Amino acid sequence: MAVIDVPGFVADLKDHAVDHGFHIHEERHFVETYSLRQTWEVELHPEDACDGPLHLHLSLDVDPRSLLAFEDAVIALADDEDPPDAFHFPMLFNWSLPPLQHLPDLLVLATDLAGIGGPDLPIEVSAIDSTATVTDAPERTITITARAEVSLAKILMGQQLLCDELERCKEVSLYLLERAATWLEGS
Repeated sequence: MAVIDVPGFVADLKDHAVDHGFHIHEERHFVETYSLRQTWEVELHPEDACDGPLHLHLSLDVDPRSLLAFEDAVIALADDEDPPDAFHFPMLFNWSLPPLQHLPDLLVLATDLAGIGGPDLPIEVSAIDSTATVTDAPERTITITARAEVSLAKILMGQQLLCDELERCKEVSLYLLERAATWLEGS
């Protein structure tokens, strides 16, 4: 039996995201058969943006070697010792919008979002131009990604709530929603 309940943590995380004003659309769980690496993916967005163009994709990557090493460390502890906070899983938050007619200034966008994410939730901003055929105009999309670390020790002790990260993700989502109409239609 596993020392920590990762599926239970993901279920609690989804419930916690709802408490922070998000609406959950989908959840997917993938297991790589060769390495037993697992990925949980959750599609969500702020409650008031069900009809909006913004999508937020949360992804938790579970490396079985980290999980087994953490279990070994916990089993070796004395009863009164806390588990070591040396084992983490990466959690990615990816925002996407449809192709934009008017691309924002990426430096300004990256700076504004860095202020929202702060040092605990670093945010990367990039843009891609795609051209379907030579005669078509390029379609521009922006990609916004944030990364957080999930502590296995905090999951075990029931302390990994991710309140700050979820609140910052909501602020980023609302920031993007406020500006999406201008970027999409150029009003």
